[in-house]
This record gives sequence, C-alpha cells and structure tokens, in this order.
Amino acid sequence: MTNFITEACVESLDEALKAEALGADRVELCANLALDGITPERDVIKQAKDLLSIPIRVMIRPRGGDFIYSEAEFKMMKQNIEFCKSVGVEGVVFGILNEDKTLDLDRIAVLVEIAKPLKVVIHKAIDETPDILKATEDIVKINGINTILTSGGKTTAEEGISTLKRMIAIAGNQLEIMPAGSITKENLDQMHKSVDAWAYHGRQILGVF
Repeated sequence: MTNFITEACVESLDEALKAEALGADRVELCANLALDGITPERDVIKQAKDLLSIPIRVMIRPRGGDFIYSEAEFKMMKQNIEFCKSVGVEGVVFGILNEDKTLDLDRIAVLVEIAKPLKVVIHKAIDETPDILKATEDIVKINGINTILTSGGKTTAEEGISTLKRMIAIAGNQLEIMPAGSITKENLDQMHKSVDAWAYHGRQILGVF
C-alpha cells in the first residue's frame, strides 16, 4: 500500500476507465493533450462522473497556448466550473496569468469562489511565473485552493526536485504540492523518495493505457 495518491492524466472517457482499472486513485480529465489539455466536452464529464468510482478533477482551460485569457474566455471558464459543480466532480483545475506572467490572483480568486465547495487545483501555468516560490506563497493565502500541480518550474519533475521541495515546505499543511512532468510508473518511487509529496500526477504514472 503506497502512502501517496496517484493521479492519472487522461483525455477520454475510455482512458479514464482504464486508469481506474489500473489502480489510479483519481484522474484529471482533459481533452486534447496535444495542446497540454483543454476542457473536455460536457457529455464526457457527465459520463465520467456516472461511470467512475474514483475522484475526477476536470481541466478548465478554454484553449491551448498561453494562460492570458480574454473576458469571453474567462466567462467560459466560469460557466464550465458551474457545470462541473452541477455534475458533482471532485475538483477543477485551472490557472491564469497576467501579461507579465505573474499569477492573475484576482481572477483566480473569483474562480475559486465560484468553484466552492469543489477542490481547486492551480495547474502548471505556475511554472511559467518569474518567481515560483513567491507564486506559491500567494496561492497559499487564497482560501479554497487545495493543490498546486507543478514541475517546479522545470521541464520535468525530476529536474525540478529542489524547487518542488521548497514549494512543499512553503505549502506546509495548507495545500498539496503535486509533482508532474514525465513522472512514470518507472520513476515514481524514486520521485517519492526525493520529494515526499502527498500526490503525483502523470500521463504514464500507471504505465501505458
């Protein structure tokens, strides 16, 4: 029995079901991972909630590309969070940046309020911020955020180990720092020995779907 959570990143209902069968503790449900994940279709979210017995966290991202969103895109994010609430998934996953790549804390706070009581994950947009440790401190201060999904500002979680450990120290018991970025079934145990996080996220975290 492992003492951490494995979260599988999936881009279809079929993959979500396979992840559960392989022993995932929860899934992050996305569409189009070629774009690093966008919000899945509403019928896919609904079907996943109906068919899976493990927790589902849904990507709230209106398009690929950067994380600087127009007012119309922000409105779409709000509507998709409301839908996820109505369906009853466990949580939602999002991130918004300002033009200077700092976290858009005002808009993030608005989405967190809308999402309550769902769990909220701030995704790897944080890896693009100029000061990831300050960004972590800022996120800790927003009541209602449960998790930061991050590679520690690097391409892979292994490269980001030293920063991940500092982020975990900043977060304390306030929220979960969930390492992501090329975490696989093969390197998962070693990653856990290195950073001792509560949860880990990956496309291949349980092997190949």
